[in-house]
Amino acid sequence: MSDTKAIAAMSFEDAIRELEQVVGALDRGDVALEESIKLYERGAALKAHCETKLKEAEEKVAQITLDSSGQPTGTTPVEGL
Repeated sequence: MSDTKAIAAMSFEDAIRELEQVVGALDRGDVALEESIKLYERGAALKAHCETKLKEAEEKVAQITLDSSGQPTGTTPVEGL
C-alpha cells in the first residue's frame, strides 16, 4: 500500500486495488491495533474516493435518443442519478 500516494490523485482502479489490500489486511487480523486504525482510516478515505469517482462516471452517462424511425439522433444526459 502506498501511504505517500495522495488518494485524490488516484484512478478509480488504483483506489479499488488498494482498498482491497486494506480490507484483506484487516480481515487477516495480523496487524497491530494502531496499524489497524490507520488502515481503517485509509480504507474509509479510499472508499469515499471510489464513490466520488463512480458518481462522476454516472453523471457522464448519456442516454441515446432515437427519432421516430428508430435512428440515433444524439444523446441526452441521464436524469435522476
